[in-house]
Amino acid sequence: MMLHIPGVLSREQVAAMRARLDASDWVDGRATVGAQGAQVKQNRQLAETSPLALELGRTVLEALAGNALFFAAALPLRTIPPMFNSYAGGEHYGAHVDGALRRVAGSGQWVRTDVSSTLFLSDPDDYDGGELIVTDAYGEHEVKLPAGDLILYPSTSIHRVEPVTRGARVCSFFWTQSMVRDDMRRGMLLELDQNIQSLRARLGDCAELVGLTGHYHNLLRQWSEV
Repeated sequence: MMLHIPGVLSREQVAAMRARLDASDWVDGRATVGAQGAQVKQNRQLAETSPLALELGRTVLEALAGNALFFAAALPLRTIPPMFNSYAGGEHYGAHVDGALRRVAGSGQWVRTDVSSTLFLSDPDDYDGGELIVTDAYGEHEVKLPAGDLILYPSTSIHRVEPVTRGARVCSFFWTQSMVRDDMRRGMLLELDQNIQSLRARLGDCAELVGLTGHYHNLLRQWSEV
């Protein structure tokens, strides 16, 4: 399941974040990947444990905590503190799959990567290239969103970032361990939840909606790993 979540950050939040990121010191992005990723990755990142990365990451997590669509789609149990990267001057990230487990920097906690998220901090007109390409059973999907918008997709997907040939592509990225491990089940729960919300808005509460809501929660109870 891929899902576009608009307006995670406001334009004012993006502008404030970019002003600080553009003045920051970046490190080689290969520092945070394994052997396979290091062969195809060429970009720059904020150091994971830098004070700025931690501060801006908290801002992203606070925004997500109030985003009902992100919660319904990801059903988050644990989320890696968001990181930040920049691509410019031909930098790119070749085809790869995210590692199944990541340790939270500075701690002994491990997180299973069920859901990958990229939060765009550059508008599409600010740079050429830089498309996120996600491959699944239905082919390749090209993603290039307005600043402040987020794309959510299964961490099992093979994906890449095309070379940036003009300007800079700046994003935040992170992984979530879901309460429901299986992507198909998460997709089914999201669709059921969205239909319940739509029917409730049109019809108000009724016996049938109470039954559907109970069905949703019983499925979540059956499938969750909490």
